[in-house]
Amino acid sequence: MAAKTIRWGILSTGGIAQTFTRDLLVDPKTRGVDSIVHTVAAAASSSGKARAEAFLKDMKAPSSAKAYGSYEEFVKDPDVDIVYVATPHSHHYQNAMLCLQAGKPVLCEKAFTTNAAQTKRLVQVAKEKNLFLMEAVWTRYFPLSIYCRELVTSGRLGDVTRVFADNSNSDYPEDKYPDDKHRMINPELAGGALLDLGIYSLTWVFQILYHTQPAESRKRPSVSSSIQPYRTGADEMTTMLLTFPRAGKGAAHGVASTGIRTASNTDGKNSNGPSVRIVGDKGELQIFAPIYRPTKARLVLSDGTIDEKDWFPPGPGKGSGWHNGFGNGQDPEGEGHGMFWEADEAAMALVEGRKEGKYLGYDESILIMEIMDEVRIQNNMKYPEKIETLDFPVAL
Repeated sequence: MAAKTIRWGILSTGGIAQTFTRDLLVDPKTRGVDSIVHTVAAAASSSGKARAEAFLKDMKAPSSAKAYGSYEEFVKDPDVDIVYVATPHSHHYQNAMLCLQAGKPVLCEKAFTTNAAQTKRLVQVAKEKNLFLMEAVWTRYFPLSIYCRELVTSGRLGDVTRVFADNSNSDYPEDKYPDDKHRMINPELAGGALLDLGIYSLTWVFQILYHTQPAESRKRPSVSSSIQPYRTGADEMTTMLLTFPRAGKGAAHGVASTGIRTASNTDGKNSNGPSVRIVGDKGELQIFAPIYRPTKARLVLSDGTIDEKDWFPPGPGKGSGWHNGFGNGQDPEGEGHGMFWEADEAAMALVEGRKEGKYLGYDESILIMEIMDEVRIQNNMKYPEKIETLDFPVAL
């Protein structure tokens, strides 16, 4: 059977859109996928058509790909099968809703929205229109994440009762973002550690302590939290303690921490140890930074077993001259960044007629958004009403 071509539209042309698109255009056969092929049919930039044209050229998109300087015109393109929304968190609700209202399936960057109510509304509209909608938590689709979940459910770690997860940046925001306008620390853009970095810490806690439980027995965790605010009002450091009730067992605990100023990987070599520890009564599984792009794990069992594994994302390979990366970081030559796995999942869902992700569905995305809402409530951290509203359309 011939591979099915999925035609992507890229909404926004910033750094994460560039990383995603470079990965998207890598031949899926390099990672053992032969049933689908990705292509870019269109891109749109709020900065204007010229920026979208430059993006398509830089990404080496097909010459047939169309550039738009208007999101409203972009979502009308009949050649787009699915849209990847790559704008800041503050804009996700408005941008994803625009796509859904136009009848387009959506893969929306994390965090899904600024609050759970917005996510619920997007899900409602997706269901009403029978459209695919998925939060782009790419980490869930890494082979290492799949290995971790399978290891937990296999019982090799025994009864897993505790997960520690930290995702912190080691930046000095006063120096790096002196005008306070950058998305990382600007409340107008839903900035702060929680939605940008902390969601990865929560991802590890949830995919181990919640997602591995039988669907019928999963229960909502409680959360206690503390936030250290930055001078802008956004959070620069957040720590969360989650308690997961379990049927027929005692509760499991998850500690999720995140910080802009603190460091998960102090020297860039993981000399300070793992950033995720999955602890059972027969041993523990350790994951090393960066936990959003996990490539190294160590299994330590009480019987003396120590097993280290490395998973490096495939790609065009050494000698290709091809590179990807994000921000100032560059991946080794020929090595993918790993965003293609979530794209494969979205594409396969379209082919199979599924409307949500296999490893992160609507209900779990909503629950995690609700937990982050509760953390903000506990610490009196609010975003501007214009980015919290359910109203649509709203100019941002």
